[in-house]
Amino acid sequence: MLVVNGYSERWLRQGFPWVYPNEVAGGSAPLGAVVQLRSVAGEPLGTAIADDGWIRARRFRADAGPIDGALIHARLASALTLRRALGLVGPDACYRLANGENDDLPGVRVDVWGASAVVSLDSPSLLALVPALVAATVALTGVGAVHVGWRPDSRDARVWPPPPGLVHGEDAGPAVVVDPPPGPGVRSLRYRVDVGAKKDVGLFPDQRDNRSWLASHYRGAADSGVRVLNLFCYTGAFSVHALAHGAREVVSVDLSRPYLDRLDENLALNALPAPGQTHERIEDDAIKVLDRFRRQGRVFDRIILDPPGHSHSGGTDWSGEQDYARLVAAAARVCAPGGWIIASSNLGSVSPRQFHGALIDGLRKAECQGRVIHTGGQAPDFPAALHFPEGSFLKFVVLEVAHAPPRATATPVPAGPVKPGRKP
Repeated sequence: MLVVNGYSERWLRQGFPWVYPNEVAGGSAPLGAVVQLRSVAGEPLGTAIADDGWIRARRFRADAGPIDGALIHARLASALTLRRALGLVGPDACYRLANGENDDLPGVRVDVWGASAVVSLDSPSLLALVPALVAATVALTGVGAVHVGWRPDSRDARVWPPPPGLVHGEDAGPAVVVDPPPGPGVRSLRYRVDVGAKKDVGLFPDQRDNRSWLASHYRGAADSGVRVLNLFCYTGAFSVHALAHGAREVVSVDLSRPYLDRLDENLALNALPAPGQTHERIEDDAIKVLDRFRRQGRVFDRIILDPPGHSHSGGTDWSGEQDYARLVAAAARVCAPGGWIIASSNLGSVSPRQFHGALIDGLRKAECQGRVIHTGGQAPDFPAALHFPEGSFLKFVVLEVAHAPPRATATPVPAGPVKPGRKP
């Protein structure tokens, strides 16, 4: 049993699923133990799984019932019902089946990639759930293989054991999935994913609706295609989408050669670029590339900023919390007048207000003006529960950029004759 203080009790009664270490007022439980939560007054607050990291317990139910296979199956079945209603389930489809706390499965994500699935756990404390998660995922979706991996939070300083890896079926190697599902005005595209990868499989479906919104804005006013710069391009979903929907020129920048090679595969899968289009890949740091383009006088009509939250590569450190304004400033300097900066951040720790502040600071540094013409968020298979503030993690803002006119300089006024009675 764990006894929680009054602050934690209030949040638990509102549906929040976490208990932090400093909120525990009594009791003990080892990592992975199923534990009952109680208020200081002894009132029951639900059933949780204990942890020993930056989160002390994750609550799975508000009553005293078990955390068993029946519960896991019911939660995943409910989640699948929503995804079917959204039209996301089908052959070769990719979608998030369970979005952790937002689907009442705290610390657990389940992603379907065609005929395979990946279960991602936020902590080793949840390992006992793997058999039930695998059984329910296979029964409900019919996937032939399931991989289990970790999803460590940057706030977790523990040393983790190796992930379980493939736990069901046979590893078929990289697969091809279709995203988004067929829809009016948006071309369905094919991407190569590697579900056995240790980290990201090669595609972020949470950006699906944002890519779709941009589809009609790559041809430009004259229907001749616009110039697109995709920074931190990863495996190039935004680049593929831009070319598929009429962009004239796309430049993709990333520090990782393997990611750029995957981008080339994704372009080939979709027979891109088409005649009359060009694609350039650049293996370099985004800020350095922007500075080089500025000095060359090279400008773009659409600049996509979708950096990772944190990274260290090639001797370069990146922090989405500290460096975003500098990135926006550098991008604004190579943005054509009336062009768009398409800015995104997946850091749940950065609020929309903080993100907008970084955009404002960046444009100010570049002596530019801007206005928001569109805002977006994560795709609907990444629902955000109102009782879980961190669920709304993705910020997506499209800015029209105008270069501010030169600052007026004071013009000296010639001195005239001094009027009588006035001091000169």
